[in-house]
Amino acid sequence: MENNRRDFLKKGALLGLTSLGLTLVGKTRIDAIEDLIEKASDGGKYTLPALPYAYDALEPFIDKMTMEIHHTKHHQAYVDKMNAELNNPENIKLIGSPQTFEAIFKVASKVTPALRNNAGGHYNHSMFWQLMKPNPKADENKPTEKLAQLIARDFKSFDDFKKEFSEKALKIFGSGWCWLILQKDTLKIITTPNQDNPLMDNAPEQGKPILALDVWEHAYYLKYQNKRVDYINNWWNVVNWNTAANHLNG
Repeated sequence: MENNRRDFLKKGALLGLTSLGLTLVGKTRIDAIEDLIEKASDGGKYTLPALPYAYDALEPFIDKMTMEIHHTKHHQAYVDKMNAELNNPENIKLIGSPQTFEAIFKVASKVTPALRNNAGGHYNHSMFWQLMKPNPKADENKPTEKLAQLIARDFKSFDDFKKEFSEKALKIFGSGWCWLILQKDTLKIITTPNQDNPLMDNAPEQGKPILALDVWEHAYYLKYQNKRVDYINNWWNVVNWNTAANHLNG
């Protein structure tokens, strides 16, 4: 099991958990993530991780009510439904043990749609919360040096990258996610529908997630109504580039 987790560290997205004060010495980051979201004393069920900041911490860019409902209602629902689907004999047979994200995503195209959607919802949101930080100075909110260099190499400039990312996020039909991924040695921007992600075997393009933006309406509707473009433009003010750098370097 430990080897599997170490392999997943190399393949999967890493959550920036240092902001939560977790001790990572002697553990991979994915170990720390699973410690955070799983309670062995509760039958091994996945649980909702706490946010690393207050619900109003991202204002004025993302409002308190949206964050609270998004986290305690929508994310909680993904966790609950994921746990239920992990008891489905059809899924148990496909996934085996332990029932990790790695094991689920490897057979995402074969498990029940309910498990794929809700496991993706739990993982994607756990990553998304860590990719934002409260009250940064907008004019100084830029990628760290290594990531900035790769963005300039693969997208010509940071402004060109932001434009392409924002345009792709805006054009997602219905609900989905926009991702910056590392594919081999190249950064790419892709989108996925619903709660799919680039780690799943059914993803249009696979890669290590570096940055993720939730463009489901429940992520912005209370504040921005139908103005997805305003939500996207304001989201850049709260991106946690240190966490994105952790994903790149992990």
